[in-house]
Amino acid sequence: MTTTIHQQIQFNVNANRLFQALTDSDIFSQVTGGAPTEIHNEAGGPFSLFGGMIHGRTIELVPNQLIVQAWRAKNWTEGVYTLVKFQLKEDGPSQTTIVFDQTGIPDGQAEHLEKGWHENYWNPLNKYFA
Repeated sequence: MTTTIHQQIQFNVNANRLFQALTDSDIFSQVTGGAPTEIHNEAGGPFSLFGGMIHGRTIELVPNQLIVQAWRAKNWTEGVYTLVKFQLKEDGPSQTTIVFDQTGIPDGQAEHLEKGWHENYWNPLNKYFA
């Protein structure tokens, strides 16, 4: 049995800058407090976030619009991945909404992950762009 997370978060920044923050190693590391980050900014490219605690592969990348990743936590059973999708929708010249979906979440992980997206992604991004 797996679970899904759906969240919509608005940011006071244009889609280009938000996309860069999610796909550029140096910027993502700055946003998230300096943890080691490696992001290969191309479809098929691997990524490693938070010092290797999260890793996977980018499946689809449409600049300023869409990021789809096979995403997993280091402590999960080997071979277990979720699918995460970040859709960026520009609401104006300096406002963008991320429509976020994570599917295939292993049993018992959804509550932790739901909070984690806010604590480790959305809140630091809002602070970075404030």
